[in-house]
Amino acid sequence: MDTVVAAGGGKLRGFVTGDGLAEFRGIPFARAARFAPPEPAEPWTGVRDATRHGPVSPQPPVRPDGVMGVPRDVPGQDEDCLNLTVLTPAADDRRRPVLVWLHGGAYVTGAGSFGFYGGHRLAREGDVVFVAPNYRLGALGYLRLPGVSPGNLGLLDQLAALRWVRDNAAAFGGDPDDVTVFGQSAGAHSIACLMALPQARGLFRRAILQSAPLGLRLAGARTTARTARLFTTSLGRDPRTAPVADILRAQAETIVKAGGPGGLYSVPPFSPAADAPPLPGVAQWLSQRARFAPEVDVMIGTTAAEMNSFLTGKPGIAQLERFPVTARGMDAVKAGITRWMFGGPSRAFADQLAARGGRVYSYVFDWGAPESPYGAGHCVDLPFLLGDESAWREAPMLAGADWTSLDEMGRELRAAWLSFARTGTPSPEWPHHAPKLAPHRLP
Repeated sequence: MDTVVAAGGGKLRGFVTGDGLAEFRGIPFARAARFAPPEPAEPWTGVRDATRHGPVSPQPPVRPDGVMGVPRDVPGQDEDCLNLTVLTPAADDRRRPVLVWLHGGAYVTGAGSFGFYGGHRLAREGDVVFVAPNYRLGALGYLRLPGVSPGNLGLLDQLAALRWVRDNAAAFGGDPDDVTVFGQSAGAHSIACLMALPQARGLFRRAILQSAPLGLRLAGARTTARTARLFTTSLGRDPRTAPVADILRAQAETIVKAGGPGGLYSVPPFSPAADAPPLPGVAQWLSQRARFAPEVDVMIGTTAAEMNSFLTGKPGIAQLERFPVTARGMDAVKAGITRWMFGGPSRAFADQLAARGGRVYSYVFDWGAPESPYGAGHCVDLPFLLGDESAWREAPMLAGADWTSLDEMGRELRAAWLSFARTGTPSPEWPHHAPKLAPHRLP
C-alpha cells in the first residue's frame, strides 16, 4: 500500500511495510557537484517516487571475507548520492523521538540503505522515527587538495542531513527537538567530530557512539598533503574530470601505499581532516568536542574484542594462531590494540564529557557467537540493533548463532538504546559514567 507525505522539496510516495511501518526511500536531502559542499536539494513538482533506494556513494565492493558478510540487494552507485531513508510508525501529528543512523566503513565503504542497517525493529518496538542518510565517502568525500577539494565533504553532508531532519521530521511524525544521532565505527568517529562544531549545535539532543576508533585522530596537514600527492600521482589526470572508476582505482592504490607494515596506518588516508572547514586543528578538536557536553546526553562504548574482526585469521596471523604460545601472544596483541584504538580513547572521551558536566553512560559489549572465531569483535553488536535475519544470514561473525535467540537477546539492547533516545537514560539500573568508573557491561 502506498502512502504520501509532503516533505523536503515536495510530495513523496512511500509504502507501508509488512510490519505496518511507513517507509520512504531515496529522499534527496541535498545535492553537490564533485568536490563541492552540499547545497539544498531542488524542489520537485508532482509526487516523487520514494519506494526505491537512491544511489550510494561510489565505493569498492564489500569484501566477501568480511565479518559481516556481503549485503544483499546493494543499491547502485552514483556521485549524486545525498539521499536518505525514513521509517516511521505513522506520518501523523505525533512528536516521536527521531534516531539518525551514521554508518561505518572506514570512511570508504558503506551506506545507510544497506540491509544490514534497516531500522525496522527500532521503529516498531520503540515507536520512533528512524532516518538513515547516505553521504560521500573515500576520495570523493575526504580528499583534501588545495584548489580542487577542501576536504571533509562527507562530514558536511552529514550536517546537511541533520539539518534536513530538523526541518522535516515533523512531517513524518517525529520531534525535531528530540533527535538522537547514533553511529558505529567511522559513523561514531563522525559523531565525535560533529560534537566539536558550533554548526551542529541544536541538531541533536543525544548521541550514541558505538565502537568509535578514537585512537585515530584527525588527519593533519602533512598527512593530507601526502595522501593528495599519492592520489594525484596514481590518478595521473585532473581529479575534477576523471571517471569515477579511475577515482576508485587511485583511491585503492593510495590506501595501500599510505599503509605502513602490514597495511596499518595511524590515520586513514581518506578521513576527517584538521584545519579544514568545518573542523578546527587537532588540539582544538580534542578540547572542543566536549564544549557542548551539558547539552548533549551521550552513550559510548565498545565491543570487548574489537580487533578480532580485523586480525583474526588474516594471512600471516593465522599461522601464528595455530600454536598455543604464539596464539596467546596474538591474543595479547589484539587486546592491546583494542585498548589503544577503541577502549582507552572512548573512556577518556567519556571522562572528558563527564568532567564538563555532561550526562554520560558507557558500556562494553562482550557477546560472541558460539562458532565464530571473532568473538566479541568489531560490528558484532549491529545485528542486535539493526537489519533482519535475511540481512545477517551469511555473516561469519554470527556462526552458530540462532537468529530467534539473538533477536530475543537484542530486545534488551534495543530497549536500552530506545530508552536513552526517549529519556536520556538507558535504564534505571545503568549508572552514569564518571571519571575512573568502570564501564557497565552488557550481557
